[in-house]
Amino acid sequence: MSTFRSIEWKKDKLVLLDQRYLPEKTLYLELKTVDEVAKAIKEMIVRGAPAIGVAAAYGIVLCAQKLSKSHDPTRELQRADDLLRSSRPTAVNLFWALDRMKRIWQGFVGSIDDLKMILEKEAISIEHEDVQMNKQIAKNGAKLVPTGARIIHHCNTGSLATVDYGTALGVIRYAHEIGKKIHVFLDETRPRLQGARLSAWEMRELGIPHTIIVDGASGLVMKRFKIDLVFVGADRIAANGDTANKIGTYNLAIVAKYHNVPFYVVAPTSTIDLKTPTGTDIPIEERSPDEIRRIGDNLVAPKESPVFNPAFDITPAELISGIVTEKGIVYPPFKENLRQLFEKTPLLKEVTQNG
Repeated sequence: MSTFRSIEWKKDKLVLLDQRYLPEKTLYLELKTVDEVAKAIKEMIVRGAPAIGVAAAYGIVLCAQKLSKSHDPTRELQRADDLLRSSRPTAVNLFWALDRMKRIWQGFVGSIDDLKMILEKEAISIEHEDVQMNKQIAKNGAKLVPTGARIIHHCNTGSLATVDYGTALGVIRYAHEIGKKIHVFLDETRPRLQGARLSAWEMRELGIPHTIIVDGASGLVMKRFKIDLVFVGADRIAANGDTANKIGTYNLAIVAKYHNVPFYVVAPTSTIDLKTPTGTDIPIEERSPDEIRRIGDNLVAPKESPVFNPAFDITPAELISGIVTEKGIVYPPFKENLRQLFEKTPLLKEVTQNG
């Protein structure tokens, strides 16, 4: 386990590590209402697709805990569900977790006390499953990492983006723990600097050798330092393998392709959305222009200049070497093999080019 947790449930409140203030300050917030949870997701107090999903599940629990006999449970929980679904549109884990919770409360015929108990139990299950899935993902992905590997990572996918351990950074962490003597180059990840602020903070906490680079340096780094592979996370993976991830991932994948560096997406199966055919069908969140115009309180661009600030981009499947999940590593052709992944029941059944 990490010495820190991004998210923790304490019976009647959700405790979140406020990631907006790292690495300068470690601040925890206690949330007691679904409105506070929705705001925390929208304002990126909590971020990372798996962590967002878990937070949303507990948001439903907080709503349920305030129900009484005078309330219409379905109406109140539907309002909470709608509010949370609107908080961030791209990360499919948000909708996956809310769908799990909705299957319980929609049409529930027992007592309100029973409903509260069952919803809390389900949210706790989602939280615990996230930790176990990430540890299994890490073990699967570590098979790809040679001893002495030099790795590039984009954004933040560690304990801060999940409940604990992480996805792409979880693979890196496990490779370090088993003695593979790795070194990680961390994209700073503009404009919110999740790589420089968050990933570097995690690597320092865990004692993993690392170097921060500007996003535009990846090509030079690949050429000069002979990078072995790239690991990134995902906020949604379409049925054909197209992947939405933090803005800049697409550029990194193109550079990796040119330099013949394997490019791997690392994510739990809850991030795979077979209902979304291709990347063009994934909604892309656009955020405030001030994230570009300002760094902290300092204006770094003319306030009159127009800004295009997508939070994510789409990496086409043909640029992805493989997708690491808790059920194994999926290789192209993704359209067939991702679907097959859900049809196979044994854990770790690796899906290859031959099915």
